[in-house]
Amino acid sequence: MTHATTNAISHASLEQAASWYVQLNDQQSGQQEREHWQAWLAQSSEHQAAWHYVERVSQRFAALQDNHQQAAGHVLRNSGRSSLNRRQTVKSLLVLMSGGLLGWSAWRESALPLSLARWTADLSTGTGETRETRLSDGSQIWLNALSALNVRFDTAQRLLLLQAGEVLIDTAKDTSRPLLVQTVEGRMRALGTRFSVRQEDRRTVLNVYEGAVEVRTAQGQVQVAEAGQQLSFSQDHISTPTAASASREAWRRGLLLADNLPLGQLLEELSRYRAGHLGCDPAVAGLPVMGSFPLKDTDQALRLLEAALPVRVHKPLEWWVNVGPKA
Repeated sequence: MTHATTNAISHASLEQAASWYVQLNDQQSGQQEREHWQAWLAQSSEHQAAWHYVERVSQRFAALQDNHQQAAGHVLRNSGRSSLNRRQTVKSLLVLMSGGLLGWSAWRESALPLSLARWTADLSTGTGETRETRLSDGSQIWLNALSALNVRFDTAQRLLLLQAGEVLIDTAKDTSRPLLVQTVEGRMRALGTRFSVRQEDRRTVLNVYEGAVEVRTAQGQVQVAEAGQQLSFSQDHISTPTAASASREAWRRGLLLADNLPLGQLLEELSRYRAGHLGCDPAVAGLPVMGSFPLKDTDQALRLLEAALPVRVHKPLEWWVNVGPKA
């Protein structure tokens, strides 16, 4: 779970909720503990939100069932049309949930789960998963964890729709068809290049490693990013270019590179590779981190952080980890 998921709930409330979860699942707990928990729960709506969040993480980690797939199966069984593909099935579900089929941009900005977006995409990855694919034109792409991408190639253009996450692209030459990458914030046109695109909250981050990329925002602003440059853009604004980040390529090799990266940001990135909740105490979120950390072994990455920084990794549950100050 990323920090963006819980930005409306304080770190203290989340930790209290996790502590209550541990206590209530202890076989020694009794009626008194439950009454104290209920009193804590009634103190504020934030406590209730924190508790619901802990419950959701628990259910997802357990992975006892996939609610969306079960719902899709229900639609298939009742429709009697086994030829429905998974995208058609999910469209049916969206109609049931919203009263009408949402457009792509509306879907991205709605509260629908990311897992649903990944399930409907042409190419997708889950927690801790990366994927390498060669497209029909010869272009090579790599999807980072928790990403979703649709491919729309025709005789006029090669269009990639990034719905979530991050993609690294090594573009094949095709003078008759431009390669375009679309996000909610705008469209990028590759000018013979190698580059990465990352969808973040209300902004797109672009890193160019070879060639150049033309950016056109949803509101029509245009700028070209050259090799070695990084920029971000919203629907109506493009940032000043800075130096491209080597870390935006390192994940393809299973590494998370940090060069004075704040600990909170590093853990947010690491959470894409670890099931469950990975939290950071605000007291240590600003600590600068240097080094290289393995993405395929997040436990090892956490041990390295604990050895290098004045922090303690607290793991009351297999699916709940918090990094806080060393006592």
